[in-house]
Amino acid sequence: VQLQAYGGGLVQVGGSLRLSCAASGGTFSRYSIAWFRQAPGKEREFVAAISRSGGSVYYADSVKGRFTISRDNTKNTVALQMKSLKPEDTAVYYCAASQRVLPASARNLYDFWGQGTLVTVSS
Repeated sequence: VQLQAYGGGLVQVGGSLRLSCAASGGTFSRYSIAWFRQAPGKEREFVAAISRSGGSVYYADSVKGRFTISRDNTKNTVALQMKSLKPEDTAVYYCAASQRVLPASARNLYDFWGQGTLVTVSS
């Protein structure tokens, strides 16, 4: 499966942004999907994940209550709605796919990665 993340941009502190991940080349509903992010000089970290059906979601503590992950299997897309953005949310955001049934936070469980989209939160 090929993944394409988009929707990044420049937003002010406290603002909102919606990222999307579009998939092609595979049966989308067979994959759990996650978002990861990587800030300059830091390791890539887990942000959120959603199960194949969308019935299970999992968030990093740092984004819980501010970010919402969702998917539309009819459109082969996953969205990450981000609100109350903080400067520390600035990073390149990547979507990734795993054939696991349930979402997971470990990078090595994801087999397919899209190129990232940059989110910059300015104060």
